Amino acid sequence: MSDVLNYHHLRYFWAVVREGGITRASERLHVSQPAISAQLRELERNLGARLYTRSGRSIVLTDVGRLVFQYAEQIFGIGKELVEVVTGRSAPRPRALSIGIVDAVPKLIVYRLVEPALRLEPAVRVVCVEGKPDRLLAELATHHLDLVLSDAPAPASAKVRAYSHLLGESGVGFFGVAAFRSLKRHFPKSLSGVPLLMPTEAATLRRSIDRWFEGHQVTPNIVGEFEDSALMKVFGQKGLGVFPAPLALARDIKAQYGAELVGRLLGLTERAYAITVERRLKHPAAVAISESALALFR
Repeated sequence: MSDVLNYHHLRYFWAVVREGGITRASERLHVSQPAISAQLRELERNLGARLYTRSGRSIVLTDVGRLVFQYAEQIFGIGKELVEVVTGRSAPRPRALSIGIVDAVPKLIVYRLVEPALRLEPAVRVVCVEGKPDRLLAELATHHLDLVLSDAPAPASAKVRAYSHLLGESGVGFFGVAAFRSLKRHFPKSLSGVPLLMPTEAATLRRSIDRWFEGHQVTPNIVGEFEDSALMKVFGQKGLGVFPAPLALARDIKAQYGAELVGRLLGLTERAYAITVERRLKHPAAVAISESALALFR
């Protein structure tokens, strides 16, 4: 296995996969089939792995072959773009920021934080990926993500040297449609027995609320648990229960879901973090997210 990649070999492999086989690639490239086959064998030898198997006139990629093809697509796609930009036939692509979003973070908060980044000049292309913290931190470690938005800092056990930038914190309250307005009187005791829509037990906020219930002697009647906070609010909008949310979103929740604050959970806060592998936020879009947090959590 060689440490130096022969891009000539890689281009032949890329062409074969795109054309659907060696025969079509031979016709497209005006190169003999034996010559292309020899180039592919050299590429496999240099990489130390099988990239494909034959199936009639077609080829079937191995797992490694699919990975190599994905990289080849990016390499030669960027090469084509480079030529077009230099020769004035195309505008340069916007700078990208790949953001991992922990599924427990309210979607309204994500929108309020990220939206200003889309208004930057020069333009920035934002790619948002949602998932569990462990998976997102793993992708951050391999630089597939630039930043992770989370409701908790990176744990000490994380297999990545990460920096957790606190964006801000907000008080938490329960929200409900007009049918639950009477809960404002005698809150929080009025919550006992009322249908509650809650985050799942894996969420940081849920664990905090459970402890808050115990401390205030509230007997919860949990009728639904949701990983997706936006879905939880839709159920609340339909009058199926009251739900917790950051007080910073009170206006948005009223406007979008018709739900109003029925009571504050005193002493309880929800935080938002930007987790990166850099000590300081440098990407213009990341800086914009940090600045938008100042307005959201003031």
